[in-house]
Amino acid sequence: MSPHHLLFAVSAALLLAGCEKKTAAPVAPPPMEAGFFTIAPRPVTLTRDLPGRTSAFRVAEVRARVSGIVQKRLFTEGGDVKEGQPLYQIDPAPYQAALDSARAALARAEATALSSSLQSDRAKQLIAAGAVSQQDHDIAFAARQAGQAEVAAAKAAVQVAEINLGYTGVLSPISGRIGRSEVTEGAYVQQGAATLLATVQQIDQVYVDVSQSSAELLRLKQALASGRLQSAGTDRASVRLLLEDGSTYAAPGVLQFADITVNPSTGSVGIRALFPNPDRLLLPGLFVRTRLEEGVNPAAFLVPQQGVTRNQRGEATAMFVGANDTAELRVLTTDRAIGGEWLVSAGVKAGDRLIVQNLQKIRPGSPVKPVPATLGAPAPAAPAAPAR
Repeated sequence: MSPHHLLFAVSAALLLAGCEKKTAAPVAPPPMEAGFFTIAPRPVTLTRDLPGRTSAFRVAEVRARVSGIVQKRLFTEGGDVKEGQPLYQIDPAPYQAALDSARAALARAEATALSSSLQSDRAKQLIAAGAVSQQDHDIAFAARQAGQAEVAAAKAAVQVAEINLGYTGVLSPISGRIGRSEVTEGAYVQQGAATLLATVQQIDQVYVDVSQSSAELLRLKQALASGRLQSAGTDRASVRLLLEDGSTYAAPGVLQFADITVNPSTGSVGIRALFPNPDRLLLPGLFVRTRLEEGVNPAAFLVPQQGVTRNQRGEATAMFVGANDTAELRVLTTDRAIGGEWLVSAGVKAGDRLIVQNLQKIRPGSPVKPVPATLGAPAPAAPAAPAR
């Protein structure tokens, strides 16, 4: 073969090899494995956390009811007192003297009334015999009536004097824990100014007062009326207390009432709950959070938070295994967080397969290999604030 023919043959072979290389089809990568969680409705008790303050079950301000000098303080500050227990002694001498004077006036009035009564009886007998005139009889009878009125007035004066003397011994109006004394021995207290002596508070039970947005209350009523929520029942609804350190108070409370008036400055409605406090752990004025039961959603959709992200508009989005095992991106409506899950009101239905694993490697529309995901035990249902 001539050199010219040999060169032509080599060129043709190289050209043929290049064409075969360019027309070879690329090998497609295998579908990405996608761990999914199957959506199924389940009943969920919805709660709401609201800030509030504690207040004493009963508060009694002990004030002076007579004027005078405080002689003794008969209690220990910060201690427990019983109803009717003596707390202070105000100088009783002026009031004892007033009582003695009132009793003397009563004795004088009773003597005068007795004399008038005897004269009236004699006049009654004499008029029957014609010995006295009708006028004399009427005068004697009127004097008898006036004497009886004087006795009644004197008895009332004695009663007032006894009451005032009793007020010099200041008693506790309720059982509870007493605070600091506002006066010391030797202080002058006044009846007119009703001088504050001390304050007694009953704290074996405490109130917790919270405020709920009127808009939230209206939404709750509408949800209950439409059937989206079912009432937990007054005999089963509970109120829990979260303390300042984040711990949960052991004993549940009882919802007392919700106010019927909306505060015009805050747009909120007052709610009061009552909690037992046998160990005196809760003190009046303590900042707490209450967890109120709103109702039961009988068919709630809860999705793991690890499967939900946010787009640039702040909307909640999630990836699902769609038709033909391809990834499908959806926008969800999340109401609130419950433990480690989102409560979803729109965007999912029963049986949907939510992708919760390998999300960083999966793109919408790409084929996936569905594999049931292994999730940890769900966190306890402790609702937080609604999702924004």
